[in-house]
Amino acid sequence: MTYELAQLNTARPKYAADALEFKDFMDGLDPVNAVADAADGFVWRLQDDSGNATALRLDGDDSLMVNLSVWRDVEALTAFMYEGLHRTLMSRRREWFEPLTEAATALWWVEAGVRPTVAEAGERLAHLRAHGPTPYAFTLRTPFPRPGE
Repeated sequence: MTYELAQLNTARPKYAADALEFKDFMDGLDPVNAVADAADGFVWRLQDDSGNATALRLDGDDSLMVNLSVWRDVEALTAFMYEGLHRTLMSRRREWFEPLTEAATALWWVEAGVRPTVAEAGERLAHLRAHGPTPYAFTLRTPFPRPGE
C-alpha cells in the first residue's frame, strides 16, 4: 500500500478577510497556491469556491483558518514551505496572525488517494496537542515514517 503525507496548518487572523491590514496576505494566496499546485510532490489541497480555504474553519474554533493539503512526502512539503514565494509571504505572518500557544500544525500519513476532511484534521491536531508527536499525528520536527517503513 502507498501512503501520502497529509498536513493541517491553522492560524488565527488578526483581521477580517477584507481588512486593509490583511490585503497583502489575501492578495498573496492565489500566487502561493499556484506555486504549491505546480510543486514537485504536491498532491491535493482543500479548496472552497474561492479557490482557497480561507472561509473554512476548524470544527470547534471558528476563529482558526485552515490549510489542509496532501504531499508525496515530508521532503516535498518542506521544500515548498521553506523556499520561494511561500517563504517570502510567511516571513510576514506575525503581521497578520495571532501567536498560538499550542500546536498549530499536524502531519499524518494517509493511504494514496485519500483526501482528509477538516473534521479528521481537527481530530489529528487535538491528538497532537494532547499526546505530543505520535504516528497518529506528528510535526516536521518529529516526523514518523510511512506505515510499513
